[in-house]
Amino acid sequence: MVSRVLDATSFYAGIPFSSQETSFTTPLIFEEIKHIKKEQGVINALIESNRLKIIEPEREFVVRVQQKASQTGDIQSLSDEDVSILALCLQLNGELVTDDFSILNVAKHLNLKVSPVMTQGIARIKDWIYFCSGCQKTFSKISQCPICGNKLKRRSAKRQSSSYPIGK
Repeated sequence: MVSRVLDATSFYAGIPFSSQETSFTTPLIFEEIKHIKKEQGVINALIESNRLKIIEPEREFVVRVQQKASQTGDIQSLSDEDVSILALCLQLNGELVTDDFSILNVAKHLNLKVSPVMTQGIARIKDWIYFCSGCQKTFSKISQCPICGNKLKRRSAKRQSSSYPIGK
């Protein structure tokens, strides 16, 4: 059985509340969803019945996610919560349930199985590059252009691969 790893969007959509399967999330995601007051009792019941397990991902998996996200150009779009959920999914070799496009993109780059919640997911994985609209130079990290001082913008780099079906 594949471990189902839940991002915050899964909780907003009610995924863990309607399933009998054991699901996993991270302490950072748990903190992110604590404001859902009306569901807090149900979340606590899920934890007490072992249908929801909160696990801190191991550091080596966090580093692997950060490295891949840096390579793809997604690192600036990912929060610590996003990195944690990707790392846990990688660690558990699980299925990631999310609608976050940056998370989905990095997950696909890591060859993780993903299931979107309320969207179609992503049709193609992307690598991002950062460019200066003033001097037209490209850079690997978002920042200010060292040549002319403009703020860099992000755009999709050309990729050889075509689309990736959802859930594969």
